[in-house]
Amino acid sequence: MSESDVTRDGVRGARPGREVVTGAHAGRRRGRRGRGEQPMVPEAEFSSYYGTPVLNKPTWKPLDIAGYLYLGGLAGASSLLAAGGRLTGRPGLAAPATFSAAGAISLSLAALVHDLGRPTRFLNMLRVFKPTSPMSVGSWLLAAYAPLTLTAAATEVAGRYRLLGSAATAGSAVLGPAVATYTAVLLSDTAVPSWHEGHRQLPFVFAGSAATAAAGLALTAAPVAEAGPARRLAALGAALELGSFQLMKRRMGLAAEPYDQGRARLLLRAAEALTAGGAALALCSGRRRRLAAAAGAALLTGSAALRFGVFDAGVASAEDPKYTVVPQRDRLPAPTG
Repeated sequence: MSESDVTRDGVRGARPGREVVTGAHAGRRRGRRGRGEQPMVPEAEFSSYYGTPVLNKPTWKPLDIAGYLYLGGLAGASSLLAAGGRLTGRPGLAAPATFSAAGAISLSLAALVHDLGRPTRFLNMLRVFKPTSPMSVGSWLLAAYAPLTLTAAATEVAGRYRLLGSAATAGSAVLGPAVATYTAVLLSDTAVPSWHEGHRQLPFVFAGSAATAAAGLALTAAPVAEAGPARRLAALGAALELGSFQLMKRRMGLAAEPYDQGRARLLLRAAEALTAGGAALALCSGRRRRLAAAAGAALLTGSAALRFGVFDAGVASAEDPKYTVVPQRDRLPAPTG
C-alpha cells in the first residue's frame, strides 16, 4: 500500500468492518494466537453496594434450630399416635408415644431458648399475639401444647387421674399437626431463597418427616403386637415426605440447587435412603422385634437428617447472592417493543 492509496475516506478499496472478527469467532481466533490470553470481560458476579451481602444469612445455631425443627415434629406426630393408642386400646403404644411427645417438646423448647440466649426472650414473645406472624403464632402454640403433653405424661406415670390424662392427650393431639408443621411456615416466611421458594410443599415435607420420626420411636419402644398403627404411619409418612420433597425441588427452579450441593446433599441423600429403607423394614417387620427396632432407628435418623439438610441448604442459598438476584430478574416483565 502506497501513500496514493490513502484518501480522505480511508484506504482505497478497503471494506470497513468486513475484516474485523467479532463474537465467538474472535474468541476462537485469539485462542489460536495465544492460549494463555484471558477474556477481556470477567464473569458476572452478584453483589450489592459497598461489598455487603444481598441477604444476611441466618444467625441461628445449626444444632439448636435444626434440632428444634426435628424435635417439634417428633412431638406433634407422637401426640397423634398416643391418642390413637388410647382410642384403640393399645396402652403399650400410647404410653411410649405420650412420653415421646413430652420429652421431645421439652428438648425442643430447651434448644429454642438456648438459641435465643435467655428464657425471658421466649416469654417476651407471648406479650402480644400477632396472627400474621408465624413466630408469634408458633410461640403461643408451643405455650399451649407443652403443658398438655406434660400433663398427659404425668398422669401416665402416676397411674391416676385418667380422665385428666385423656383430656390432655386429646388436646395435644388436636394441636399436634400444627406443632409438627408450623416450623415449615416459619422458615418459608423468611427471605432465604431455598426456604421461601418451597413454601407450598415444605409443610407437607415436614409433616411426612414428623410422621416417620414418631413411627420410628414407637417401633423401637412399643410391643410389636401393638405397633400396627406405627408401621402404617411409617409407610404413609415416608410416601408423603419423599414425594413432597421431590415435587418441591422440581418447582423451585434455581433455588433448589443448594439441596444438591455440599453437606446438604449428603444429609438429604442419607435421609432419602434411611426413610425409604426404614419404611420398607417397618412393613416387613411384623412381630419380629429386632427388625422393628432397626426400622425405627432408620426412620428416626432419616427424619433428623432431613431437617438438618433443609437447614444447611437454606443457609447456603442465603450466602450466595445468585439465588436471590437471578430469580428476581427472571420474574421481571419482558420489555415491550
